[in-house]
Amino acid sequence: MVRSLWSAATGMNAQQTNVDTISNNLANVNTVGYKAQGAQFKSLLYQELQSVTTTSNGTPKPTNSQVGLGVRTSTINQFFSQGSFQSSDNPAALAIGGEGFFAYMSADGETINYTRNGNFVWALQDTGGTTLELTTAEGNPVLDIDGAAITLDGAIASRITISSDGKIFYPDDQGVPTDMGLQIGVWQFSNREGLERVGSAAWIQTAASGEPILENDADNIKKSEIVQGYLEGSNVNVATEMVNLIVAQRAYEMNSTAIQTTDEMMQTANSLKR
Repeated sequence: MVRSLWSAATGMNAQQTNVDTISNNLANVNTVGYKAQGAQFKSLLYQELQSVTTTSNGTPKPTNSQVGLGVRTSTINQFFSQGSFQSSDNPAALAIGGEGFFAYMSADGETINYTRNGNFVWALQDTGGTTLELTTAEGNPVLDIDGAAITLDGAIASRITISSDGKIFYPDDQGVPTDMGLQIGVWQFSNREGLERVGSAAWIQTAASGEPILENDADNIKKSEIVQGYLEGSNVNVATEMVNLIVAQRAYEMNSTAIQTTDEMMQTANSLKR
């Protein structure tokens, strides 16, 4: 196969991945806690056409001749920059300022997911009961600093307040907020870019991310701040993504033009005999 056809084809495949990544960012511009992604590329192997040698006259040729074999997607990076805070009427809505993550138990009851989406709810454990449990919008229990579910008995959701460090308060008979001895867990990672994405705004730990670090037990990290009544919006910048999309589309068109040009050259060469 002609090298130019193959190189241009790999470029089209890579730019298609780039367009898909940008499109996903734009589709999640209003997703709470979403973090933007960006495709990165690398060259494929280079083929050596001529090594360092000398000419027929004995003159040294200090450089060799190499030609590239195209490009491929290397990684899709995650960008964990802070999203803007958006006001919410939900009394259980929480936003994190800083590098921390909330944790909740997945539906299988075995895997812990980490998220920046604090759109939680106080849900009744049993129909007609009085025990409230802090869960995600999908009903998965949010975890406290001990890794257990957070429950309050006989409480009214609208009267529950949460401090900046995640402690839960409920007013006593005199209306004074009282510490209920519960604290929402917030975790950090040594390399949060190494987390594996399992949803639009959920991740699980990997060997690359390292073990989760509970902020409540760590003294050598900058602790996050929890803000009740707000949600962290997506960190996608629409203007930047639109510019990136135009660049990716132009790059795709250039690779397509390279294939078309090669095809025309081959047609011309093929017609020389006629």
